[in-house]
Amino acid sequence: MRYDLIIIGAGPAGYIAAERAGARGLKVLIVEKKSLGGVCLNEGCIPSKTLLNAAKHYYYATHGAAYGISVDNARFDLGQANVLKASVMDKLRKGIAGLMKKYKVDVVEGDAMLTARDTVTIDDDSYRADNILIATGSSPARPPIPGMNLPNVVDSTGVLILESLPETITIVGGGVIGCEFACFFGSVDVPVTVIEMLPEICPTVDPDIARILREELSHKNVTFHTAARVDAITDTEVQFSTDSGNDNAPADLVLVATGRSPNVKELGLDNVGLDFDDRGIRIDERCATNLPGIWAAGDVTGRTWLAHAGSRMGEVVVNTITGKPDRVRFDTIAGVIYTNPEVATVGLTEAQAMERGIPIKVGKFPMTANGRFLAEYAEGRGVTKVVANSENGVIVGVHMIGGACSEMIYGAAVMIETECRLDEVEDIAFPHPTTSEVIRDTVLTMG
Repeated sequence: MRYDLIIIGAGPAGYIAAERAGARGLKVLIVEKKSLGGVCLNEGCIPSKTLLNAAKHYYYATHGAAYGISVDNARFDLGQANVLKASVMDKLRKGIAGLMKKYKVDVVEGDAMLTARDTVTIDDDSYRADNILIATGSSPARPPIPGMNLPNVVDSTGVLILESLPETITIVGGGVIGCEFACFFGSVDVPVTVIEMLPEICPTVDPDIARILREELSHKNVTFHTAARVDAITDTEVQFSTDSGNDNAPADLVLVATGRSPNVKELGLDNVGLDFDDRGIRIDERCATNLPGIWAAGDVTGRTWLAHAGSRMGEVVVNTITGKPDRVRFDTIAGVIYTNPEVATVGLTEAQAMERGIPIKVGKFPMTANGRFLAEYAEGRGVTKVVANSENGVIVGVHMIGGACSEMIYGAAVMIETECRLDEVEDIAFPHPTTSEVIRDTVLTMG
C-alpha cells in the first residue's frame, strides 16, 4: 500500500505530524512499537509532571503556616498519586487515538525498518510512501559505571513505576531530569543526594538561574555534590570522588539521570545511506535529512530534547511537504524545568550571545518585588533576567526562576520570535497583579 507520509514513532513529533498531515488530506500511516504518545506521555513528561504536582500539593500542605494553614499528620500516598498518574495517561492516550481516527490516520503497531528510500517494513509487511518521517525519540543514556545493572538502580523510566517511596535516593546527574526527580522526592520527605560531574547543576541553563535553583532545592531535603565523578555503585552505596577525595552516598535507590540517547539503532538507516551517528540524525532547519523524501524530527535528531520542540519540528515537516515555507528556529524554543520553584528559559544566555559576537546589555529583576509573587510564594525566591542586543534593543534571551514561570515564558518566546525591542515591551500594559509583570519590570531596568 502506498501513502503520502509514513511516520515512524507516535510521540509528540510523530502524532502531531500525523494529525496535521491528516487534516490537510494526506494519506498517512503512523507506526509505534509501544503506546501512542511516546516517551513524553508514557515514560516522561506527563507522568513525571503529575507526580511533581502531587508532591507540590503535599509540600504546600505541610509548609502552609505562612498562609494560615495547619495540617497535622499529613502523609504522601504514592499509591494514590500513581492512580491519578495512570488516569491522566489513559485519557491522553485515548485522546490521541481519537485524533488519529478523526484525521483518518492508519495506525500500525510493530517494529519499523527502512528497507528502501521509499519503503518501510513493519514486521513482515512493507509499505511505501512519497515521504517518510523518522520520529523514534530517545532512551535513557547508560554510562559505563560499575554496578549499573544492580536491582537498586533505575533510570528515568523505572523510577516512574515505583510502588513505594525509598528510605533515601541518590541521583546520578544534576541536569533537568535529575533536578525534577530530586524536587519530587525531597518534597515528599525522602532525603536526596545529587551527584553532578560538572561544577554546577543544569549546565545548559543560565548560571545565575542554576545557582538559585540549587540553593532552593537544598532547602527541600536535597544535598548536592558538584564537580564529582561516580566511580561505582554497590547495593549499599554510591562511591564518588571529588578534588577533596573519595566519598559515598546511600544506595537504597539510585536513579541514573545522565541524559538521553537518540533511538537510531535497528531502523535500517544504514540500508538507505542516511547521514547519522550516535548523536542523532543530521537535519537542516526544515528537518530534511541528506536523502530527499526522508525527514527526521524530535529527540532522534539530537538537536533538542523537548517534546514541544519535536511537535514543532513535525509541523515544519508537514508544512514543507505540503508546499508551505517553514523552518525551525531553535533559538526561540522555550525550555522549562518543572521543579519548585520552576525554571523557564528561552533564547540565548549572556555567554551564548557573547560567543556569537552580539553586543549585549542585561537586566535583572527580583520576583520578590512583584505583588502577585509575594502573595502566592511568600517564602520563595525568584529572578527574571533579560538579555538584549545593546545596539538595537532586540531581546535575545529571557531566563526566569520562581512562581509559574512555565505559564508565562511563551510570552518571552513570542518576543524573541518577533525580534521585539526593549522599547516595544515598555509599550505593553501587562495585567496587574500578575507575576508576568516581572518581564516588563526587568526591561524597564535596562534604560
